[in-house]
Formats: sequence, C-alpha cells, structure tokens
Amino acid sequence: MLALPLWAWIVVAGVLGLLVGSFLNVVILRLPARLMAQWRLDAFDTLAMEPEHKQPLPPGIVREPSHCPHCKHPLAAHDNIPLFSWLLLRGRCRYCKTPISIQYPLVELLSALASAVIVWKFGPNLVAVAGLIFTWTLIALAGIDFRTQYLPDQLNYPLLWLGLLLSLLPMFVLPNAAILGAAIGYLSLWSVYWLFKLLTGKEGMGYGDFKLLAALGAWMGPMALLPVILLSSFIGAIVGGSLIALRKHGRDIPMPFGPFIAAAGWVWFVAGPWLMQQYSQLMGLQ
Repeated sequence: MLALPLWAWIVVAGVLGLLVGSFLNVVILRLPARLMAQWRLDAFDTLAMEPEHKQPLPPGIVREPSHCPHCKHPLAAHDNIPLFSWLLLRGRCRYCKTPISIQYPLVELLSALASAVIVWKFGPNLVAVAGLIFTWTLIALAGIDFRTQYLPDQLNYPLLWLGLLLSLLPMFVLPNAAILGAAIGYLSLWSVYWLFKLLTGKEGMGYGDFKLLAALGAWMGPMALLPVILLSSFIGAIVGGSLIALRKHGRDIPMPFGPFIAAAGWVWFVAGPWLMQQYSQLMGLQ
C-alpha cells in the first residue's frame, strides 16, 4: 500500500471522504438535537423540577441506525451509499417519497473533495491524517452552525486542544505560536463582540466563533489570524449579499459567521503561502 502512487492515495482519500461525509451528516443533524434535549433535562434537574412530559432523548450519533427523518423507516445498506444513493433515488426517500435534503450529497461531496486536496497537498503521511481530522471537524462545525447558529464545544474544544498538542511535535507550528494563536484568536473576536455590544446593545456573534478562531490559531499560529478574518469577512459579504439580493435571506435575520470562518481557515491551511505569494506579486512586493 505504501508503494501506491500519489494519485492513488488521492483517490483513496476521496473515497474515505465520501464515507466520512456520510457520518458527518449524522453529526450535523443529531448532535445539536441531542445536546438541546440534554440541556433541558439538566435544567429541570438543577431546578429540582420534573418535566411535564418525559420524552426520550433524540437518536444518538453512533448506535441508532440511519432512518428517514420523515417516515422513520430504517434505511437499507443500498439506500445509504454516500452520494450515489441520493442520485439513484433522485433525491427522494424510497419508502415515503419525501424529498431528501440536498445537504446529504453536498456534505459528502465536500468531504470527498477536501479530503483529496489534503492528501494531494501533504502526501500520504501523518501530517495528512491530522489535516483530514482538521478538515472533517471544520465541515461538521460549519454544517451545524449553518443549520442551528450554534458551534458546539464538543467539537470546538477537541479541535483547539489537538492543535495545541500537535505543536509539541511540532507538526504545523511551534508551541509558542500555537499558544499565542489560540489566545489572540479568542481575544480578537471577543473584543469585537463586546465593542459591538457596547455600541449597539446587540450581540453580533456568538462565543462559539471566538473558540473556533482560537482553534484555528492553535493549528496555524497568530500570523494566520488576520488573513483568516479578512478572508472570512470577504466570503461572508459575497455569500450574504448574494442571498439577500436573491431574497433567500432577510436583511434582519442573523447569518451564522462560523461557516465562513471555517471555510477561510481551511483555505488558508491548504493554500496560505501560495495566496500570500500571489498577493505580494499583485501588490508589487516581489
């Protein structure tokens, strides 16, 4: 296997990305519901109250088998093939004919393409393994934030701690850069949050955004933070402006910023030096 050419490893990474993308869909859909249900139970327990109607917890991420969210019919193995099942079924449940969300094939395809790019960039080695974990976690965080406007600590903190631990090897940055990146990443958006709140009386973003940028700083160091913030703002302005122009999103409806931070962080993780070189050439600095 180690003697495989790079293109073969890229294909393997793409197939693996499809499989992992199917699991990421489960995480995106089930983790927020599971957390919210557990928070309600914890709140009742803290207040020493009994809920009026006891309801079972929503399906877990690992044990419960896949099923149609509309008719609850369990999915057969041939209904659960990443990307291809959605295409063969023409985007509808085999059993109740309810349309299947476009999210499923998009997340699987995104995971496959991004995984292939990671192996193309770093080669078949442990650095690529770390890059794949980084990529898949960002996809899950972006998907959850897009759907719920929530970035769960259950994903943010492991990403942050893994970045700090990898700096001990070091794999991407040295420990001092990882620590500074995490601290500056958190405090920069924290400061913007409070400044905006003092000026307007409104909350412009959530604490999950601070933690996500801190995690990116732990992986890439403080020098990556400004480009990531600028790039995420640029992507957000284009996407947000387009959705408003197409009347797909109201002007007064909050838009999650986490997906744009995640996208910008991944782009800089893969192509940061190249983008900086292109910018320097464009500005005549080289």
